Amino acid sequence: MADIIALLLPFFGLILIGYVAAKVTRQPAEALGWMNTFIIYAALPALFFKLVSRTPVEELTRIDFILGEVGATYLVFFTLFAIGYVIRRNSLGDCTIQSLAGAYGNIGYMGPGLALLALGESAAVPVALIVCFENAFHFIMAPALMAVAGGDKRPAGEVAIDIAKKVAVHPFILSTVFGFAFAAFAVEPPDAFSTLVDYLAQAAAPCALFAMGVTLALRPIKRVPVEIGYISLAKLVILPATTYVVLSLVGSFEPVWVYSAILLSALPTATNVFVLGQQYGVWQERASASILITTILSVATLPVVLYLIHSGALPADLFP
Repeated sequence: MADIIALLLPFFGLILIGYVAAKVTRQPAEALGWMNTFIIYAALPALFFKLVSRTPVEELTRIDFILGEVGATYLVFFTLFAIGYVIRRNSLGDCTIQSLAGAYGNIGYMGPGLALLALGESAAVPVALIVCFENAFHFIMAPALMAVAGGDKRPAGEVAIDIAKKVAVHPFILSTVFGFAFAAFAVEPPDAFSTLVDYLAQAAAPCALFAMGVTLALRPIKRVPVEIGYISLAKLVILPATTYVVLSLVGSFEPVWVYSAILLSALPTATNVFVLGQQYGVWQERASASILITTILSVATLPVVLYLIHSGALPADLFP
């Protein structure tokens, strides 16, 4: 367990440094803009391109893995949606952001660095596939449900075209697609290009975690909503457990693929959930609270997940 704590300390340490820096320097939220631009448009895309382009193409076409992982995510998503809409009588817009808070993990900022450090380079492919396809589905689901809720007054066709464009040109998706192409055609980029990609990829995790800490500091909790209790449970416990069960039912995968999916499912709520809430003007303060609280709670839950994986207490296939 001491090794696991040592593994996690740099990650949460970087988040803490960002948090403290924001509190001490009192920079406005706008000051974070260019760093977020660098992370989203340069560092993380370079990391995803690097992971995918250097992988044999046959490993990139595991549709069963993709469907199983995304299916587990949306099983939890729609369960939370039903709780919010049927039991708690929330609006469609609120239910959408609530459900994302319980099913959309911080897979972009925290996922790649943590998985590669904890599970090794062999985790690169499943991590890249999860980040690419989960983000694509979330970018489709959120605006589609918001359009149904009445938050978007445009015609359905215009909304659909806009969603397709945003998915197609998102840096995470584009970088993964280019990585697929390089892998499929066995393209060897020039050394200078590879060196640039490596530099950018190495900056991805530190910058992303620091920016995450700053973001958390700039969004203090004013009140803790009732929903946070079951949303936190869903995000940190139920989602990784569901992912484990679904992948065991779907097929037989390499252990590192299963463990990568479980680890990414156990991450706290993504900061993008607040961005989406802000974009549509719904559940903003509570989305911010969800991110902060699940991040704090994950300090306790992530070591348990990693211990179960590394100790052998969690077999790679629940139904061999």
